[in-house]
Amino acid sequence: MSYVAKIILKPGKEAAVKRFHPWIFSGAIEKIEGAPREGDIIEVLSARKEFLAMGHYLPGSIAVKIFSFQEREVNDSFWKAKLKAAYQLRNRMGLIGGTVANAYRLVFSEGDMLPGLIIDYYNGVAVIQAHSIGMHRLLPVFTEAMQELYGEKLTAVYDKSSETMEKSKLITRNSKLFLKKPTDLPQTAPVSDHFIFGSSGPVEILETGHRFLVDFEHGQKTGFFLDQRGNRMFAQFYAKGRTVLNAFCYSGAFSVYALKGGATRVHSIDSSKQAIEWTAQNITLNGCDETKHRSEVADVKRFLVETPEKYDMIILDPPAFAKTHHVTNNALHAYVHINAEAMKRMKPGGILFTFSCSQPISREMFRSAIQSAAIETGRQVRILHQLSQGPDHPVDICHPEGEYLKGLILMVE
Repeated sequence: MSYVAKIILKPGKEAAVKRFHPWIFSGAIEKIEGAPREGDIIEVLSARKEFLAMGHYLPGSIAVKIFSFQEREVNDSFWKAKLKAAYQLRNRMGLIGGTVANAYRLVFSEGDMLPGLIIDYYNGVAVIQAHSIGMHRLLPVFTEAMQELYGEKLTAVYDKSSETMEKSKLITRNSKLFLKKPTDLPQTAPVSDHFIFGSSGPVEILETGHRFLVDFEHGQKTGFFLDQRGNRMFAQFYAKGRTVLNAFCYSGAFSVYALKGGATRVHSIDSSKQAIEWTAQNITLNGCDETKHRSEVADVKRFLVETPEKYDMIILDPPAFAKTHHVTNNALHAYVHINAEAMKRMKPGGILFTFSCSQPISREMFRSAIQSAAIETGRQVRILHQLSQGPDHPVDICHPEGEYLKGLILMVE
Protein backbone atom coordinates (compact mmCIF):
# COMPACT_ATOMS: atom_id res chain seq x y z
CA MET A 1 0.00 0.00 0.00
CA SER A 2 1.19 3.56 -0.47
CA TYR A 3 0.24 6.95 0.94
CA VAL A 4 0.86 10.55 0.02
CA ALA A 5 4.36 10.67 1.41
CA LYS A 6 7.03 8.92 3.42
CA ILE A 7 9.29 10.25 6.14
CA ILE A 8 12.81 8.85 6.30
CA LEU A 9 14.44 9.11 9.72
CA LYS A 10 18.07 9.88 10.40
CA PRO A 11 20.27 6.88 11.27
CA GLY A 12 19.69 5.82 14.88
CA LYS A 13 16.53 7.91 15.28
CA GLU A 14 14.26 4.88 14.91
CA ALA A 15 14.94 3.75 18.49
CA ALA A 16 12.15 5.80 20.06
CA VAL A 17 9.64 4.57 17.48
CA LYS A 18 10.66 0.98 18.12
CA ARG A 19 9.96 1.65 21.81
CA PHE A 20 6.45 2.66 20.64
CA HIS A 21 6.65 6.36 21.43
CA PRO A 22 3.89 7.89 19.29
CA TRP A 23 5.59 11.15 18.27
CA ILE A 24 8.16 11.84 15.55
CA PHE A 25 10.04 15.08 16.17
CA SER A 26 11.19 17.19 13.25
CA GLY A 27 14.83 16.93 14.30
CA ALA A 28 14.75 13.16 13.75
CA ILE A 29 13.82 13.47 10.09
CA GLU A 30 16.40 13.01 7.33
CA LYS A 31 14.08 13.70 4.42
CA ILE A 32 10.50 13.60 3.20
CA GLU A 33 9.49 11.82 0.02
CA GLY A 34 6.41 13.44 -1.47
CA ALA A 35 4.63 16.67 -0.58
CA PRO A 36 2.43 16.04 2.48
CA ARG A 37 0.06 18.65 3.76
CA GLU A 38 -1.07 18.94 7.35
CA GLY A 39 -3.36 16.06 8.27
CA ASP A 40 -2.21 13.71 5.52
CA ILE A 41 -1.44 10.10 6.41
CA ILE A 42 2.27 9.48 6.19
CA GLU A 43 4.51 6.43 6.52
CA VAL A 44 7.57 6.54 8.78
CA LEU A 45 10.63 4.60 7.62
CA SER A 46 14.05 4.03 9.15
CA ALA A 47 17.23 5.15 7.43
CA ARG A 48 17.36 1.62 5.99
CA LYS A 49 13.83 2.09 4.59
CA GLU A 50 12.19 -0.43 6.95
CA PHE A 51 8.58 0.33 7.88
CA LEU A 52 8.15 1.73 11.41
CA ALA A 53 4.76 3.39 11.75
CA MET A 54 1.90 5.37 10.22
CA GLY A 55 0.53 8.67 11.41
CA HIS A 56 -0.81 12.13 10.64
CA TYR A 57 1.62 14.72 9.36
CA LEU A 58 1.98 18.04 11.20
CA PRO A 59 4.40 20.74 10.00
CA GLY A 60 5.77 21.63 13.44
CA SER A 61 8.20 20.42 16.10
CA ILE A 62 6.12 17.25 16.40
CA ALA A 63 6.07 16.25 12.74
CA VAL A 64 4.08 13.01 12.98
CA LYS A 65 1.58 11.71 15.51
CA ILE A 66 1.48 7.96 15.14
CA PHE A 67 -1.79 6.01 15.17
CA SER A 68 -0.42 2.61 14.10
CA PHE A 69 2.87 0.76 14.45
CA GLN A 70 1.68 -1.80 11.92
CA GLU A 71 1.19 -1.48 8.19
CA ARG A 72 -2.56 -1.35 7.80
CA GLU A 73 -5.18 -0.33 5.31
CA VAL A 74 -6.58 2.87 6.74
CA ASN A 75 -10.25 3.22 5.91
CA ASP A 76 -13.51 3.90 7.79
CA SER A 77 -13.46 0.40 9.29
CA PHE A 78 -9.97 1.02 10.68
CA TRP A 79 -11.09 4.16 12.53
CA LYS A 80 -14.36 2.63 13.72
CA ALA A 81 -12.45 -0.32 15.19
CA LYS A 82 -10.23 2.08 17.12
CA LEU A 83 -13.20 3.93 18.57
CA LYS A 84 -14.89 0.65 19.43
CA ALA A 85 -11.74 -0.43 21.31
CA ALA A 86 -11.88 2.79 23.36
CA TYR A 87 -15.57 2.14 24.09
CA GLN A 88 -14.87 -1.42 25.20
CA LEU A 89 -12.10 -0.25 27.52
CA ARG A 90 -14.51 2.11 29.31
CA ASN A 91 -17.04 -0.69 29.44
CA ARG A 92 -14.51 -2.93 31.20
CA MET A 93 -13.94 -0.09 33.68
CA GLY A 94 -17.65 -0.21 34.53
CA LEU A 95 -18.27 3.32 33.26
CA ILE A 96 -20.73 2.48 30.49
CA GLY A 97 -24.22 1.70 31.69
CA GLY A 98 -23.20 2.13 35.34
CA THR A 99 -25.57 3.42 37.99
CA VAL A 100 -23.18 5.82 39.77
CA ALA A 101 -21.95 7.82 36.76
CA ASN A 102 -23.14 8.53 33.23
CA ALA A 103 -20.32 10.80 32.08
CA TYR A 104 -16.79 9.80 31.12
CA ARG A 105 -14.02 10.40 28.61
CA LEU A 106 -14.60 8.05 25.70
CA VAL A 107 -11.41 8.87 23.77
CA PHE A 108 -8.20 10.24 25.26
CA SER A 109 -5.86 10.99 22.37
CA GLU A 110 -2.59 9.01 22.54
CA GLY A 111 -3.95 6.98 25.45
CA ASP A 112 -6.34 5.36 22.96
CA MET A 113 -3.96 5.49 19.96
CA LEU A 114 -6.09 8.27 18.47
CA PRO A 115 -3.67 11.20 18.81
CA GLY A 116 -5.31 14.59 18.43
CA LEU A 117 -8.82 13.39 19.36
CA ILE A 118 -10.81 13.95 22.56
CA ILE A 119 -14.39 12.72 23.03
CA ASP A 120 -16.31 13.21 26.28
CA TYR A 121 -19.66 11.51 26.82
CA TYR A 122 -22.24 13.36 28.91
CA ASN A 123 -25.40 11.32 29.50
CA GLY A 124 -26.25 10.90 25.82
CA VAL A 125 -24.30 13.84 24.40
CA ALA A 126 -20.84 13.29 22.93
CA VAL A 127 -18.61 16.38 22.78
CA ILE A 128 -15.63 16.18 20.45
CA GLN A 129 -12.47 18.26 20.36
CA ALA A 130 -10.13 17.59 17.47
CA HIS A 131 -6.59 18.90 17.97
CA SER A 132 -5.40 18.13 14.46
CA ILE A 133 -6.67 18.55 10.93
CA GLY A 134 -6.23 14.83 10.31
CA MET A 135 -8.61 13.92 13.13
CA HIS A 136 -11.04 16.72 12.37
CA ARG A 137 -11.56 15.37 8.87
CA LEU A 138 -12.66 12.07 10.42
CA LEU A 139 -15.43 13.43 12.67
CA PRO A 140 -18.24 12.10 10.42
CA VAL A 141 -16.71 8.61 10.66
CA PHE A 142 -16.42 8.79 14.46
CA THR A 143 -19.97 10.13 14.72
CA GLU A 144 -21.28 7.19 12.69
CA ALA A 145 -19.26 4.80 14.86
CA MET A 146 -20.78 6.24 18.05
CA GLN A 147 -24.29 5.95 16.62
CA GLU A 148 -23.60 2.27 15.94
CA LEU A 149 -22.23 1.70 19.46
CA TYR A 150 -24.77 3.67 21.51
CA GLY A 151 -27.89 3.40 19.36
CA GLU A 152 -30.77 5.47 20.71
CA LYS A 153 -28.83 6.34 23.85
CA LEU A 154 -26.81 8.82 21.79
CA THR A 155 -28.93 11.95 21.43
CA ALA A 156 -26.36 14.41 20.08
CA VAL A 157 -22.77 14.83 18.91
CA TYR A 158 -21.26 18.30 19.25
CA ASP A 159 -18.05 19.40 17.53
CA LYS A 160 -16.27 21.86 19.82
CA SER A 161 -13.02 22.13 17.87
CA SER A 162 -12.95 25.80 16.87
CA GLU A 163 -10.43 26.82 19.54
CA THR A 164 -8.18 23.77 19.24
CA MET A 165 -8.20 23.86 15.44
CA GLU A 166 -7.37 27.57 15.42
CA LYS A 167 -4.30 26.73 17.51
CA SER A 168 -3.40 24.03 15.01
CA LYS A 169 -3.57 26.52 12.13
CA LEU A 170 -1.57 29.05 14.14
CA ILE A 171 1.19 26.49 14.65
CA THR A 172 1.13 25.77 10.93
CA ARG A 173 1.34 29.43 9.97
CA ASN A 174 4.28 29.99 12.30
CA SER A 175 6.19 26.90 11.20
CA LYS A 176 8.80 27.01 8.46
CA LEU A 177 9.58 23.31 8.67
CA PHE A 178 9.98 21.86 5.18
CA LEU A 179 7.93 24.70 3.67
CA LYS A 180 9.47 26.19 0.55
CA LYS A 181 6.95 29.00 0.04
CA PRO A 182 3.75 30.31 1.69
CA THR A 183 1.60 28.46 -0.85
CA ASP A 184 2.85 25.18 0.64
CA LEU A 185 0.75 25.88 3.74
CA PRO A 186 -2.48 23.88 3.92
CA GLN A 187 -5.57 25.91 3.18
CA THR A 188 -8.27 25.21 5.74
CA ALA A 189 -11.65 26.84 6.18
CA PRO A 190 -12.46 28.30 9.61
CA VAL A 191 -13.92 25.71 11.99
CA SER A 192 -17.08 26.63 13.89
CA ASP A 193 -18.56 24.74 16.80
CA HIS A 194 -21.75 22.94 15.79
CA PHE A 195 -23.88 19.82 16.19
CA ILE A 196 -22.84 17.04 13.86
CA PHE A 197 -25.79 14.93 14.94
CA GLY A 198 -28.93 15.76 16.91
CA SER A 199 -29.16 18.70 19.28
CA SER A 200 -29.23 19.36 23.00
CA GLY A 201 -29.11 22.13 25.54
CA PRO A 202 -27.05 21.87 28.75
CA VAL A 203 -27.20 18.30 30.01
CA GLU A 204 -27.49 16.95 33.55
CA ILE A 205 -24.99 14.25 34.47
CA LEU A 206 -24.56 11.93 37.43
CA GLU A 207 -21.13 11.47 39.02
CA THR A 208 -20.70 9.17 42.04
CA GLY A 209 -24.15 10.09 43.27
CA HIS A 210 -23.85 13.84 42.63
CA ARG A 211 -25.63 15.77 39.88
CA PHE A 212 -24.09 18.44 37.69
CA LEU A 213 -25.37 20.62 34.88
CA VAL A 214 -22.89 20.66 31.99
CA ASP A 215 -23.05 23.58 29.56
CA PHE A 216 -20.79 22.04 26.95
CA GLU A 217 -21.36 24.83 24.42
CA HIS A 218 -20.19 27.68 26.66
CA GLY A 219 -18.09 25.91 29.28
CA GLN A 220 -14.34 25.43 29.35
CA LYS A 221 -12.83 22.58 27.31
CA THR A 222 -15.70 20.15 26.64
CA GLY A 223 -17.78 21.53 29.52
CA PHE A 224 -16.74 19.59 32.63
CA PHE A 225 -13.50 18.29 34.13
CA LEU A 226 -14.07 14.56 34.18
CA ASP A 227 -10.41 13.89 34.97
CA GLN A 228 -10.92 14.98 38.60
CA ARG A 229 -13.68 12.48 39.42
CA GLY A 230 -11.62 10.32 41.77
CA ASN A 231 -9.84 13.29 43.32
CA ARG A 232 -13.15 14.91 44.19
CA MET A 233 -13.99 11.81 46.22
CA PHE A 234 -10.87 12.45 48.32
CA ALA A 235 -12.16 15.99 48.91
CA GLN A 236 -15.47 14.61 50.15
CA PHE A 237 -13.62 12.26 52.51
CA TYR A 238 -11.43 14.97 54.06
CA ALA A 239 -14.01 17.79 54.20
CA LYS A 240 -15.94 16.69 57.30
CA GLY A 241 -15.92 19.36 59.98
CA ARG A 242 -13.61 21.63 57.97
CA THR A 243 -13.89 25.11 56.49
CA VAL A 244 -13.02 24.80 52.82
CA LEU A 245 -11.80 27.19 50.12
CA ASN A 246 -12.37 25.98 46.56
CA ALA A 247 -10.13 28.23 44.47
CA PHE A 248 -10.57 28.29 40.68
CA CYS A 249 -13.90 26.58 41.41
CA TYR A 250 -15.25 26.62 37.82
CA SER A 251 -18.71 24.98 38.08
CA GLY A 252 -18.31 24.04 41.73
CA ALA A 253 -17.83 20.27 41.57
CA PHE A 254 -15.26 20.19 44.38
CA SER A 255 -17.58 22.47 46.41
CA VAL A 256 -20.48 20.03 46.05
CA TYR A 257 -18.31 17.10 47.13
CA ALA A 258 -16.99 19.05 50.13
CA LEU A 259 -20.49 20.02 51.28
CA LYS A 260 -21.73 16.46 50.84
CA GLY A 261 -18.75 15.33 52.91
CA GLY A 262 -19.81 17.45 55.88
CA ALA A 263 -17.80 20.66 55.49
CA THR A 264 -18.95 23.31 57.95
CA ARG A 265 -18.46 26.06 55.36
CA VAL A 266 -17.35 26.17 51.72
CA HIS A 267 -16.10 29.31 49.97
CA SER A 268 -15.99 29.10 46.14
CA ILE A 269 -13.84 31.57 44.19
CA ASP A 270 -13.47 32.07 40.44
CA SER A 271 -12.69 35.06 38.21
CA SER A 272 -15.60 34.14 35.91
CA LYS A 273 -19.08 35.39 36.77
CA GLN A 274 -20.52 32.60 34.62
CA ALA A 275 -18.55 29.98 36.59
CA ILE A 276 -19.97 31.30 39.85
CA GLU A 277 -23.49 31.08 38.39
CA TRP A 278 -22.87 27.45 37.36
CA THR A 279 -21.56 26.75 40.86
CA ALA A 280 -24.74 28.15 42.43
CA GLN A 281 -26.86 25.98 40.11
CA ASN A 282 -24.96 22.83 41.05
CA ILE A 283 -25.13 23.57 44.77
CA THR A 284 -28.92 23.88 44.45
CA LEU A 285 -29.19 20.86 42.16
CA ASN A 286 -27.61 18.65 44.84
CA GLY A 287 -29.78 19.92 47.67
CA CYS A 288 -26.81 21.24 49.62
CA ASP A 289 -27.30 23.52 52.63
CA GLU A 290 -26.84 26.88 50.91
CA THR A 291 -26.24 28.66 54.23
CA LYS A 292 -22.93 26.78 54.40
CA HIS A 293 -21.80 27.98 50.98
CA ARG A 294 -20.51 31.35 49.82
CA SER A 295 -19.30 32.17 46.31
CA GLU A 296 -17.37 35.14 45.03
CA VAL A 297 -16.14 36.47 41.69
CA ALA A 298 -12.50 37.35 42.31
CA ASP A 299 -8.99 36.90 40.98
CA VAL A 300 -7.69 33.95 42.98
CA LYS A 301 -4.09 35.12 43.17
CA ARG A 302 -5.13 38.53 44.49
CA PHE A 303 -7.71 37.00 46.83
CA LEU A 304 -5.12 34.72 48.44
CA VAL A 305 -2.80 37.66 49.03
CA GLU A 306 -5.45 40.01 50.42
CA THR A 307 -7.90 37.85 52.38
CA PRO A 308 -7.52 37.73 56.16
CA GLU A 309 -9.42 34.42 56.34
CA LYS A 310 -7.86 31.11 57.32
CA TYR A 311 -9.11 27.73 56.16
CA ASP A 312 -8.92 24.11 57.30
CA MET A 313 -8.81 22.89 53.70
CA ILE A 314 -7.94 24.57 50.41
CA ILE A 315 -8.45 23.15 46.91
CA LEU A 316 -6.14 24.76 44.38
CA ASP A 317 -6.92 23.64 40.83
CA PRO A 318 -5.70 26.41 38.50
CA PRO A 319 -5.77 26.39 34.70
CA ALA A 320 -2.58 25.34 32.93
CA PHE A 321 0.23 27.79 33.69
CA ALA A 322 2.42 26.24 30.96
CA LYS A 323 1.05 25.06 27.63
CA THR A 324 4.47 24.79 25.97
CA HIS A 325 7.98 23.93 27.16
CA HIS A 326 9.12 27.48 26.39
CA VAL A 327 7.35 28.90 29.44
CA THR A 328 8.04 26.21 32.04
CA ASN A 329 10.23 28.49 34.20
CA ASN A 330 7.54 31.15 34.41
CA ALA A 331 4.97 28.47 35.20
CA LEU A 332 7.07 27.00 37.99
CA HIS A 333 7.43 30.44 39.59
CA ALA A 334 3.64 30.82 39.37
CA TYR A 335 3.09 27.44 41.06
CA VAL A 336 5.52 28.37 43.85
CA HIS A 337 3.82 31.72 44.42
CA ILE A 338 0.22 30.56 44.44
CA ASN A 339 0.92 27.54 46.65
CA ALA A 340 2.91 29.67 49.09
CA GLU A 341 0.00 32.10 49.35
CA ALA A 342 -2.41 29.19 49.90
CA MET A 343 -0.21 27.79 52.67
CA LYS A 344 -0.26 31.18 54.38
CA ARG A 345 -4.06 31.00 54.46
CA MET A 346 -4.15 27.57 56.12
CA LYS A 347 -4.76 26.78 59.75
CA PRO A 348 -2.21 24.44 61.36
CA GLY A 349 -3.04 20.86 60.42
CA GLY A 350 -4.89 22.01 57.32
CA ILE A 351 -5.27 19.95 54.14
CA LEU A 352 -4.11 21.37 50.81
CA PHE A 353 -5.26 19.83 47.54
CA THR A 354 -2.98 21.25 44.85
CA PHE A 355 -2.92 20.44 41.14
CA SER A 356 -1.11 21.16 37.91
CA CYS A 357 -2.71 20.32 34.54
CA SER A 358 0.28 21.70 32.61
CA GLN A 359 1.57 18.87 30.42
CA PRO A 360 5.14 20.33 30.14
CA ILE A 361 5.44 20.41 33.95
CA SER A 362 6.59 16.98 35.12
CA ARG A 363 5.53 15.42 38.40
CA GLU A 364 9.05 16.01 39.76
CA MET A 365 9.03 19.68 38.70
CA PHE A 366 5.64 20.24 40.32
CA ARG A 367 6.71 18.57 43.54
CA SER A 368 9.86 20.75 43.62
CA ALA A 369 7.67 23.85 43.24
CA ILE A 370 5.55 22.77 46.22
CA GLN A 371 8.73 22.11 48.20
CA SER A 372 9.92 25.64 47.43
CA ALA A 373 6.58 27.05 48.58
CA ALA A 374 6.87 25.14 51.86
CA ILE A 375 10.40 26.44 52.44
CA GLU A 376 9.34 29.99 51.58
CA THR A 377 6.49 29.92 54.12
CA GLY A 378 8.34 27.96 56.79
CA ARG A 379 5.50 25.43 57.05
CA GLN A 380 6.04 21.75 57.67
CA VAL A 381 4.36 19.99 54.75
CA ARG A 382 3.79 16.28 54.35
CA ILE A 383 2.40 14.39 51.36
CA LEU A 384 -0.67 12.29 52.11
CA HIS A 385 -1.58 11.28 48.56
CA GLN A 386 -0.19 11.68 45.04
CA LEU A 387 -2.94 12.08 42.47
CA SER A 388 -3.41 11.88 38.72
CA GLN A 389 -6.21 11.86 36.16
CA GLY A 390 -8.96 9.25 36.21
CA PRO A 391 -8.76 5.85 34.48
CA ASP A 392 -10.87 7.04 31.54
CA HIS A 393 -7.83 9.23 30.73
CA PRO A 394 -5.41 6.29 30.33
CA VAL A 395 -1.68 6.91 29.89
CA ASP A 396 0.16 4.74 27.38
CA ILE A 397 3.19 3.32 29.22
CA CYS A 398 5.35 4.35 26.23
CA HIS A 399 3.99 7.92 26.24
CA PRO A 400 4.54 9.38 29.72
CA GLU A 401 3.63 12.84 28.39
CA GLY A 402 0.02 11.67 28.57
CA GLU A 403 0.09 12.03 32.35
CA TYR A 404 -0.74 15.73 32.29
CA LEU A 405 -2.61 16.02 35.61
CA LYS A 406 -0.43 16.04 38.72
CA GLY A 407 -1.94 16.43 42.17
CA LEU A 408 -0.89 16.29 45.81
CA ILE A 409 -2.90 16.14 49.02
CA LEU A 410 -0.77 17.76 51.68
CA MET A 411 -0.90 18.14 55.45
CA VAL A 412 0.26 21.66 56.28
CA GLU A 413 1.33 22.11 59.92
